[in-house]
Amino acid sequence: MGLYSRYVLPHVVHFACGQKPAMKQRQKIVPQASGRVLEIGIGSGLNIPYYDPAAVTHLWGLEPSAEMWSIAGRNAKQHHLDAEFIEASAESIPLDNKSADSVVMTYTLCTIPDAALALREIRRVLKPGGSLLFCEHGVAPDAAVRKWQKRAGPAWRYLGGGCHLDRPIPRLLEAAGFRSPDLQTMYIPGWKPACFNYWGSAENR
Repeated sequence: MGLYSRYVLPHVVHFACGQKPAMKQRQKIVPQASGRVLEIGIGSGLNIPYYDPAAVTHLWGLEPSAEMWSIAGRNAKQHHLDAEFIEASAESIPLDNKSADSVVMTYTLCTIPDAALALREIRRVLKPGGSLLFCEHGVAPDAAVRKWQKRAGPAWRYLGGGCHLDRPIPRLLEAAGFRSPDLQTMYIPGWKPACFNYWGSAENR
């Protein structure tokens, strides 16, 4: 891990993903989580203020970066959540089959090297009838914006810790066996190539 990834990137991600439009998106889905919850890419814990401590019995925070968890762990204590850090990647989740009641994933799928494998792993650990609560940015519907997503992609991935601007979120969910009856989309305020959002809940069919 280089100096940028270890010491600079966590603060860049915390700042960029903590902007007001993104936080409003988190607020739409995170309060729906209940029971034993797995958060994919908990990062610095930006979702933690939106969990309902009365509904969440345990929170697993999956995160490959110990530097990010050092921030998230403090947030969890402040909000009285029973949280457990799992230092692992989403492509290989060290939990038993059908162990989570809810899975939360916000602005994370873009950075996972093998997004398809990660979604299959999420489905494996999610109980039947459980929900994947997600909010992600991805491929835009407008050709002009997609052109910029492709053009800026290499530099964006380098500076953003592997973030892909144009992942096809609905197609990836469907291919992994999920169904999202309430999928919503829109541009949130900001630079358009990074701001076309998909959010909702996906059922473990």
